[in-house]
Amino acid sequence: MVSVPRLVIAAPASNSGKTTVATGLMAAYAGRGLAVSPHKVGPDYIDPGYHALATGRPGRNLDAYMCGTELIAPLFAHGAAGADLAVVEGVMGLYDGASGQGELASTAQVSKLLRAPVVLVVDASSQSRSVAALVHGFASWDPEVRIGGVILNKVASDRHEALLREALEETGLPVLGALRRAPQVVTPSRHLGLVPVAERQTEAVDAVGAMAERVRAGCDLDALLALARSAPALPDEVWEPERHSVEGVRPVVAVAGGAAFTFAYAEHAELLAAAGADVVVFDPLRDEKLPAGTAGLVIGGGFPEMYAPELSANEPLRRSVTELALSGAPVAAECAGLLYLARELDGRPMCGVLDASARMSERLTLGYRQAVAVSDSALAAAGTRLRGHEFHRTVLEPGAGATPAWGMHQPERRVEGFVQQGVHASYLHTHWAASPGVARRFVEHCRA
Repeated sequence: MVSVPRLVIAAPASNSGKTTVATGLMAAYAGRGLAVSPHKVGPDYIDPGYHALATGRPGRNLDAYMCGTELIAPLFAHGAAGADLAVVEGVMGLYDGASGQGELASTAQVSKLLRAPVVLVVDASSQSRSVAALVHGFASWDPEVRIGGVILNKVASDRHEALLREALEETGLPVLGALRRAPQVVTPSRHLGLVPVAERQTEAVDAVGAMAERVRAGCDLDALLALARSAPALPDEVWEPERHSVEGVRPVVAVAGGAAFTFAYAEHAELLAAAGADVVVFDPLRDEKLPAGTAGLVIGGGFPEMYAPELSANEPLRRSVTELALSGAPVAAECAGLLYLARELDGRPMCGVLDASARMSERLTLGYRQAVAVSDSALAAAGTRLRGHEFHRTVLEPGAGATPAWGMHQPERRVEGFVQQGVHASYLHTHWAASPGVARRFVEHCRA
């Protein structure tokens, strides 16, 4: 059995303070000397960066839509191995999940799959006794969801806190913390959410420290830890990437990183390494050539639109990427990677591997997707079905090449992306833990 003390930090709605509380708790407990395992419900890449900064461990995602419900507990156990405590930050409101899919991918569903107690973070501004009705409703909606306590956020005064606590006595749920109304911790946002840690390292460290201080001052850390330790053991199912014995030289797979390419799931690099690759991270903003011996290239998501001048100015690396792609070597590009391989981004030259032009747009494209591989590629055989998500404010013209990457089946039918020579480029973000054959196939193509 897997016995890891754990809490799920949820809220009635977005913008209630989940990230502040969850990250603050992670940092506060890490400051006590505990090994804290950080997790995030849903596909979001940015919050896990702050979680990693708070704990010194990789921030990991738990997405029941992309990975399937059966993998949530094993992926959690993999990430939480050796930890004294795991803190799971929820997504949106507690019961909000994939659109039109019931509870699928909701924080509530993940809490049930992990058999974890939930701490409800409530924005208490502009209410007093009504908070009890709100909390009672959330606690009674699904009897299988165990809400173990409440943290009150944006409390105006001692008198306000007293009224809130008096009202909540009738619910039988303990108040485990009360955070005073205060200026927002400086975590700047832009068109796709918080600014990633990699883009503001010093300020991010200060922000995480401020979150920890607020939580230490306002929360009962001992009571929260006791609640976490009340979580029952999970079945002994731990996800591990299938490892392959490799004879001879291990192919080098270069993975784009740095401030422009921050969107990556930790399991992808683990799967590539398990499949026999030497994974080497490089920074397209700074490095003028690919790592020595590069046999394959992975360019994930991020914010290339924020760094278009710098990416464009790095002509030596752009030439190196183009030469690798034209040689037929495997190249996997998601979202930001797709834009980097295009002819231009907002009028600035990019790698020119794809005959397409990208630009910023006012329209946000966001949501889960069902996809099927249209043709054979270094990532998938034709007919392979995957689930993923899109998250961008850019438009690519054309949106698909002569040989598209994916046929989409949700929310509308369309083809998308590019497959040419060894290149597979698309807006679709996928989680390879759900289909470990993706990484294995990619490394085999690199070896070939």
